[in-house]
Amino acid sequence: MQATATTSPWRGQRMQVVLSTVVANLLLAGLGILFALPFIWMLSASLKVEADIWIYPPKWIPDPPLWSNYPTALGLMKFPLLLYNTVLITALSMAGTLLSCTWIVYGFARFRFPGRDFFFVLLLATMMLPAQVTMIPLFILFRELNWLNTFLPLIVPAFFGNAFFIFLLRQFFMTIPTELDDAAKIDGCSYIGIWWRIMLPLVKPALATVAIFAFIGNWNDFLYPLIYLNDESKFTLTLGLATFRGVYTTQWALLMAASVVVLLPCLIVFFLAQRQFVEGITFAGLQG
Repeated sequence: MQATATTSPWRGQRMQVVLSTVVANLLLAGLGILFALPFIWMLSASLKVEADIWIYPPKWIPDPPLWSNYPTALGLMKFPLLLYNTVLITALSMAGTLLSCTWIVYGFARFRFPGRDFFFVLLLATMMLPAQVTMIPLFILFRELNWLNTFLPLIVPAFFGNAFFIFLLRQFFMTIPTELDDAAKIDGCSYIGIWWRIMLPLVKPALATVAIFAFIGNWNDFLYPLIYLNDESKFTLTLGLATFRGVYTTQWALLMAASVVVLLPCLIVFFLAQRQFVEGITFAGLQG
């Protein structure tokens, strides 16, 4: 009787744990499906004729699927040229962001100089400025530099740091013991060597997080290419998507097909680096 009485509460607790796990998984699965519905609809619409997209009730599975929408859409938007422009801008912007932010963070985290905390707070205060406030001054500046209708306004600012990324990386740099710097100095390592050989390898999760944010931000950027680029030969993929929308009509099937193709690199990058991304965000949040 004693064994039965001891086992019964244990079984009850185990059943509660199993039941709560099942409920949590079902809830997460439902939320996942809910958030995936826009993408599912976009994928479904990309395989339909124009007339079947807006029928009610919606027809989720195209019958038959119209695969020809994809080559037609990519051909109309000059996909290879726009892909080259987008990859060039995104790659150089990512390189500039990682290089500038890590170097600035190294100075804030490892050097003591008068006004360091004040300048860091001032840097963080720039995040409170909406992008619309600096849009016109930046346009005037780039116009005076004769940079309009070039890739320079989309690339060069990345080499001057980003306040959010600097704050994110600083949380990681502050967790690295300063004894590693002292040991490297004793061995004759320069400040640049410490930054390159010691600091950067130890903050790889944070670098992966910043790289993913920078990639997605530059890949999906529509506003700034729209402001600075005029020639169609210099358009990015996001501007190419806008060409499917006219004043009176919109080619929805072709727009959805092209949107699926443009979205795929972001999904692939996120799933390949998902562990580093989540680790970097979680660790930065805990340290903040």
